[in-house]
Amino acid sequence: MLPLVYSRPADIRAALTAASAADAYFIGGGTNLLDLMKAGVEKAKTLVDVNHLGLDRIESTADGGVRIGAGVRNTDAANHTLIRTNYPLLSQAFLAGASAQLRNMATVGGNLMQRTRCDYFVDTAFEHCNKRKPGSGCAALEGFNKLHAILGASDRCVAVNPSDMSVALVALDAVVNVQGPEGERHIPIVEFHRLPGDHPEIDTTLKRGELITSVDLPKTTATRNANYLKVRERSSYAFALVSVAVALNVPDHRIDSARIALGGVAHKPWLAEKASAALTGKSKNDIDYAAVAALAVADAKPLSQNGYKIPLAKNAVERALRAAVEAA
Repeated sequence: MLPLVYSRPADIRAALTAASAADAYFIGGGTNLLDLMKAGVEKAKTLVDVNHLGLDRIESTADGGVRIGAGVRNTDAANHTLIRTNYPLLSQAFLAGASAQLRNMATVGGNLMQRTRCDYFVDTAFEHCNKRKPGSGCAALEGFNKLHAILGASDRCVAVNPSDMSVALVALDAVVNVQGPEGERHIPIVEFHRLPGDHPEIDTTLKRGELITSVDLPKTTATRNANYLKVRERSSYAFALVSVAVALNVPDHRIDSARIALGGVAHKPWLAEKASAALTGKSKNDIDYAAVAALAVADAKPLSQNGYKIPLAKNAVERALRAAVEAA
């Protein structure tokens, strides 16, 4: 067993100080990090427990939105009155993820930091993984890639982001609040996760030692006209082959604004900008669902085994969009 330092700071400042140690990791529920440590993928030497820093609250903001503390458990967020009433799309996404037992432990901050479940990444028996061992290659390019990316990938990595919650946050235009050695930052969710590019080992735009403190949801009228759809190989405890989050602002039967986000298709939750833009200004009765769905995956580049994701994503987008438009 490797030696491990456990730190339980009393406040955020102390947590940031503790996290300055080499190979230090913040830990909330530990539902992903501990598995990766056991497998030898992550090699933490210091664990900084952030469960006692007052980050477990959900509250209204002055501008009519909602702030979710990074330490809020997924189950608590899914069932909170403010979330169920004003952001049912997010509640649906929470409840689609993992099992009830995991949701009881997993935190919002940890959910944002989930790492890919690519077989070549999570199993150290495979040598070629640029995400785990930069410069070693990507075995999935010519190997088992049925579950991998069709959008935004690079020749260094084709892994996908596993989070359901993050897909809904992209559709809701959320902002991630962080604190670090250089002070506070407010990161739009679309800028929080990265595409792989030349550095697939870097999942997010967080800087060294920064701690996620909360997520802000803007005030929205996309309450009824929203839907989260997750397509998977079995109905529970499985990651998405494709998922879709749709959030529509529909005053007077005309779409004022729209955001469509996809999961299971890219290294980050994917905002389908062309498809979203095509809906703006449309009457609810004047939507070409097939055309919008096609735009969502217009830039897709399938691998040898995952071409099925393109028609699957098209059908999922069309189905989720219809459900959002037709919602009472």
